[in-house]
Amino acid sequence: MTASSGFLSTNEQPLSEGWTLTLTPADAFLAPADIPMDAEAVTAPVPGTVAQALEALGRYDRLQPHTLNNLDAWYRLTLVSEHIGPAILRFHGLATIVEIFVNGQLTAHSTSMFEAIDVPVELTGADELALCFRALALRLEKTGPRARWRPQMMNSQGLRLIRTTALGHMPGWCPEIHAIGPWRGVGLITKSLFEIVSLQTELGPQNTGLIRMIARVGDGSSGIRISCNGVSAPLEPRHDGLFEGCLELRDIEPWWPATHGHPALYPLELQLDDQIYPLGKTGFRRFEIDEGADTKGFGLKVNGQAVFCRGAVWTNADIVRLPGERRDYEPWLRLAAQAGMNMIRIGGTMTYETQEFFALCDELGLMVWQDMMLANFDYPAKDDAFLAHIETELTQLLQATNLSPSLAVLCGGSEMYQQGAMLGLSDAFWKGPLTEDVLPGHVRRLRPDIVYVPNSPFGGAQPFFVDTQVGHYYGVGAYCRPLEDARRADVRFAGECLAFSNVPQQQTLEKHLPAKPVHDLRWKARVPRDRGASWDFEDIRDHYVKLLYGIDPATIRRENADRYLNLSRAAIAEVMEATFAEWRRVGSSCRGALVWTLQDLLPGAGWGVIDSTGEPKSAWYGLKRAFRPQQINLLDEGTNGLNVHIINESGQDVDIEVDVTCLRDGLQPVVSGKRALTLAARQSQAIAATDLFGAFFDTTYAYRFGPPSHDVTVARLFDRQSGRLVADAFHFPRGRSAAQHASVLKAEVSQDGQCWYLQVDTDRFAQSIHIAVDGFRPSDDWFHMAPGNWRRIELIALSPSQTEKPRGEIRSLGSDQLFRF
Repeated sequence: MTASSGFLSTNEQPLSEGWTLTLTPADAFLAPADIPMDAEAVTAPVPGTVAQALEALGRYDRLQPHTLNNLDAWYRLTLVSEHIGPAILRFHGLATIVEIFVNGQLTAHSTSMFEAIDVPVELTGADELALCFRALALRLEKTGPRARWRPQMMNSQGLRLIRTTALGHMPGWCPEIHAIGPWRGVGLITKSLFEIVSLQTELGPQNTGLIRMIARVGDGSSGIRISCNGVSAPLEPRHDGLFEGCLELRDIEPWWPATHGHPALYPLELQLDDQIYPLGKTGFRRFEIDEGADTKGFGLKVNGQAVFCRGAVWTNADIVRLPGERRDYEPWLRLAAQAGMNMIRIGGTMTYETQEFFALCDELGLMVWQDMMLANFDYPAKDDAFLAHIETELTQLLQATNLSPSLAVLCGGSEMYQQGAMLGLSDAFWKGPLTEDVLPGHVRRLRPDIVYVPNSPFGGAQPFFVDTQVGHYYGVGAYCRPLEDARRADVRFAGECLAFSNVPQQQTLEKHLPAKPVHDLRWKARVPRDRGASWDFEDIRDHYVKLLYGIDPATIRRENADRYLNLSRAAIAEVMEATFAEWRRVGSSCRGALVWTLQDLLPGAGWGVIDSTGEPKSAWYGLKRAFRPQQINLLDEGTNGLNVHIINESGQDVDIEVDVTCLRDGLQPVVSGKRALTLAARQSQAIAATDLFGAFFDTTYAYRFGPPSHDVTVARLFDRQSGRLVADAFHFPRGRSAAQHASVLKAEVSQDGQCWYLQVDTDRFAQSIHIAVDGFRPSDDWFHMAPGNWRRIELIALSPSQTEKPRGEIRSLGSDQLFRF
């Protein structure tokens, strides 16, 4: 048995059909021949998990999961092949403690969920393959070197000794669904024509793209070349069947995150004798760390340009199946890109994803921050076997993603430094050679083109302080700080932030969780919480509902549950927009922030900004507005008035018009001003609102000379050439409740080609407008709107079969009245 190279190779036949699954008591049988003939065997998908196989039979409920890791799981296959003789069985991922039998003989074993392995075999033409996944529960009870700290969030301290995912082992965070089975599939290799030993891409001076490759080729090959974008170069023979070469592409278009440019990709091919083999697509970019003027910060420069990184932390495409195919990733990642995200973090409590994940991120212009699957524990970093596992899984990860320009950051893990530091230990205990020397050494050797971060969070007087390098910011959020804390905390880069119990849209609740949020165990079971805490993340959301709207959440929840849910949805969208407006303002030292988390694992008010069915929540819409590459924000500077911040992250100058108006009763303009200007590429600018008005006006109601004259300030950014509204922003000098007007909304459906649109208008300022349409998803929702301008909202069909004219209803937070269309 050897660790799989993780590189591209040819002639791998997937072994995905004909598998059966038999569950037996833990350690009851040593070999497949010992299993009784009458033991039940059910059809099992491969790649797949035990929970997936049982769920397909109606014998497993992800909403009320039962324990599976106290049983042995036997996967068996009769392998019929025309090939007789030597071959390789390639296992792309086995969860977790596995014995591999071929024709009844124990041939190999694996002890890491995160490693692919190759097993040489002699095929007879009709062979019996059996995989025994031993009960993990028993193995988790074993003790190892004494731990210096024990994380409360995990239900088993034995997880630090076994290379498996923390998913399913974090009560209050995720359902206790255990990863068991051949989750990454099995393949048969009877002949390998070539194998990529090393592949590195680089963006050099004057946009020169460089590709360096080392390949191993079988006997009898007379020539090998690589080609990309119409240019080719030979690989020269070295030794032991190895060929090496370099391809240079002059004046290549670089790969950019989609917020800042075009994610340019180019097909890469290998020519072996007269045959051409596509290797995939690659791109060329350059990542550097941006420490800021005071060298205390952290951020990324892409191709020499500072980029504000924004996005979310990935959980999983399906907590039962743990899938790895494009069709599983695509709906989630496309929604991330549509929201204006440019970075996805795969955290250390999750799993590694496949090449398909990175290929999609390449296409969509999403940078990837990849944690090692290390989180919170005091790992046995002096144990040679543990270090060997870490080296293998990191090597395979970096080799499998070597074509992907989207991989930007490799991080040594999640909250290991924080966990030790919060228990009062000095950095001599929690900062060690694993994350400071071993891992960065491997990254420099294998992927010198990416950035290495030792842990998330790290830096500063304490690793969890957010004013230096990378922090996990929950000041606004779990620590119930006021919205102004987003600026006061001087966040430099938030590897995690803004965790709330985000309420799904009503259609999702009615279909998947028909429970009122009033003392219903079904509802509370889906609300995330920190293990052992006296509060949950619904309490955190309620705090901000009260802060923003001045109402008692407990009372409104009891008396009007529907309004409580709408206030909850609106509040979180507002918090998201307000916080990122601070972090993206002119003069901010923040260089990025990633929201916890992208998607829920079960239906309910989880952390995800997208619910488990794939539908965006109000938080997603708030982030979509907050993440606009061309943006306008209003920042309250107290007695210094209201500042208008405009942002242009694109690579082109833009001709824009800024319009700011203060409204009384949401209707009557009190003062207004506008300015036409050209904003240069990659530039931001702040303008005092009084400069637009041409005179003093108390926009923030800081001076309080008499009663307030307005209840909302509206700022709008227009494209001067087309007149199109690019972005808008709002400020409430007397609070949001004072600007809740009983607006009369008008909504008309129109069709343009194959697309449906909703034209929306209002007679006065309307706050947190919500659109509900069966079978369609609005392109914007939970948005504010000033009178005088129609808003055109695309209605996106959720199914290709949806051809009927959309019908639905629209409402604002200021009134219970519904307007149907």
